Amino acid sequence: MKRLMLALSLSVLPWSATAQTVVSVSTSPADPRIDAARPVIEKLWPLGTYRRMMDGPMDKMMDQLLETVLGMKMSDIEILEPGTKPEGAAKDTGDKSMAQIMAESDPHFRERMKLTFDTMIAEVIPLFTKAEPAIRDSLTKIYARNFSATELADMDRFFATPSGKAYADKAMIIFMEPEMIQAMQSFAPEMLQAMPEIMRKVEKATAHLPPPPKKTSEE
Repeated sequence: MKRLMLALSLSVLPWSATAQTVVSVSTSPADPRIDAARPVIEKLWPLGTYRRMMDGPMDKMMDQLLETVLGMKMSDIEILEPGTKPEGAAKDTGDKSMAQIMAESDPHFRERMKLTFDTMIAEVIPLFTKAEPAIRDSLTKIYARNFSATELADMDRFFATPSGKAYADKAMIIFMEPEMIQAMQSFAPEMLQAMPEIMRKVEKATAHLPPPPKKTSEE
């Protein structure tokens, strides 16, 4: 279950965080590029963007991702302890799907997972919303580092046009379109299949370290 949740979490990272290539140019509050970048970010990331992304679209994405993963057979993936072979897992489970296996151990697992995801999303939306001003400040600095004042002014002029306004309004939300959700669906099984090998490499990379200290009963 832990690996299933980890795979689902990792599979949504591409849309939830946009990688930035930061050039080695410093910015300060007095940098004119900051003033040029601020109206650009206000159009690209209006307050409430996280809520628009997560309230509904995120729920749909996670539902579809979960169904894709649960439909996989144990013979197709290796999700147990490192070294467990898929054919061994298939023999033990009769080549059942993950959904069938989980339903046998917990008849209410679908409702339980649905309620878990729904509760988590409902609780994190206010947290993300509260963080949006800081996120917009960070994006302002990032854009100021990566673009010149002239480039930022060009963007601002474009975003002031009808076409630019339409683009800016959807630039972030567009990652929740059905095609993106489908792409994430196809990525989740691959992530699950890769996870055992990733964990083996993690164990190898950390093999020289002493084991973490055990918690005492007082802790």
